[in-house]
Amino acid sequence: MYRPGKPRLLTPLTGTVFLALETAKGTELTIHIESERGVASVEEARAWTRARNTSEIECIVPDQSGVARGKLMPVAKFFSSNGMNMPQSIFYQTISGDYPELGNVSTIDPADGDYVFKPDYSTLTMVPWESDPTAQVIHDAFHRDGRPVDIAPRQVLRRIVKLYENRGWKAIVAPEIEFYLVKPNTDPDYPLEPPVGRSGRPEVGRKSFSISAVNEFDPLFDDIYRFSEAQGLEIDTLIHEEGAAQMEINLRHGEPIALADQVFTFKRTIREAAMMHDVYATFMAKPIATEPGSAMHIHQSVVDAESGQNIFSTPQGDPSPEFFAFIAGQQRYLPQVMCVLAPYVNSYRRLARGSTAPINTHWGYDNRTVGIRIPPSGPNARRVENRVPSSDANPYLAIAASLAAGLLGIEEGLTPAEPIVGSARELPHELPRGLHDAVELFAACEPIHELLGDNFVTVYSEIKREELETFMRVISPWEREYLLLNV
Repeated sequence: MYRPGKPRLLTPLTGTVFLALETAKGTELTIHIESERGVASVEEARAWTRARNTSEIECIVPDQSGVARGKLMPVAKFFSSNGMNMPQSIFYQTISGDYPELGNVSTIDPADGDYVFKPDYSTLTMVPWESDPTAQVIHDAFHRDGRPVDIAPRQVLRRIVKLYENRGWKAIVAPEIEFYLVKPNTDPDYPLEPPVGRSGRPEVGRKSFSISAVNEFDPLFDDIYRFSEAQGLEIDTLIHEEGAAQMEINLRHGEPIALADQVFTFKRTIREAAMMHDVYATFMAKPIATEPGSAMHIHQSVVDAESGQNIFSTPQGDPSPEFFAFIAGQQRYLPQVMCVLAPYVNSYRRLARGSTAPINTHWGYDNRTVGIRIPPSGPNARRVENRVPSSDANPYLAIAASLAAGLLGIEEGLTPAEPIVGSARELPHELPRGLHDAVELFAACEPIHELLGDNFVTVYSEIKREELETFMRVISPWEREYLLLNV
């Protein structure tokens, strides 16, 4: 299997590789590979696209669910326009395509007028799975008077990053994303199943950390690594997780918005690569009833912006008061932001007693049974791992909510409970058991309103309530099985 070493340094305007791949159906696809980011201005972007003979640009925006919305534009149209216009409603559309009532949000136009979307050129990359040279760039949302849209997920995270910057700090994160490979499934009434690998057999049993189980899908992972390198996505490690055909990819640590961009792009990349091999990749929290759920663990640390010193450690290398206060903030406020960390009805199926997922907000040193783990490290790398979020969470919002919880702990001078030694799996539930309770906690938490913004909390809460109502209109197989002739 291909494994990237140190990322290649390609000249931004000339570094080009053309790679021929054979798809699962035996056809050859030529893709354009480019591994350098860093475009900063419209002039550099023009030169960048000319050097690559780019014909089209995907103008994309992450919505509240982390879904890529946007438009595909010819290059000439992209550079001749003053931003992209799209309806405001893209930021309050539910995952099923419905819209909640939002009459009490002052910044939303009842006529559903347009927002203006402007490109962040630092995210400009090629789309490596397209046959024609196609670029992609993530956009930010603005009102027509130039104000940022406060309910846009990227802006919500930027708001939290700014709060850290106001204190002279920089937040650092490193996400770990779990996902399943499954056989293509076009009928939602049928359960998902593991796909067939190189051996011609589907995976059975638990194969945690198995190299041979990863090797079953070597051609697919080769494409994932190539596509990721082409887009500047720095994969740290790839492992087989506990579930059948469940994988985990860890990204290198960095600045929150850049890492959220990477997770957002990475999810799309995985799905595209998998479909080239006649496989689905899913980031559902609990896609298969008999298998473990999928998480998005978030490693978090904070450094002094001037010195680079990790504020979680004292100059002598001991844990600092800020370290313990950050943990305490996670303990108090993660339940309050649970509907962001576990955003769907399905998310709560993962958080079950007896599983590998946490059910409480206890913390401990190198303890994977708690919601808040402190990994072994030296003083400079001291960090807090939030194990609560599921892989279906919007990365911008999950990172924002997690960092907000820790910051509140520091601002309020909170003190954590004693660390857990041994297993926490039999201790009482401390996290909401379902989406309804989670949304009500979120909507009622004034400190979270203050940090994430009233408008965002209101809009997001109403989206989740509408999604729950949609789910409640569905009659499940369990109900037909046990209630049809028995009650």
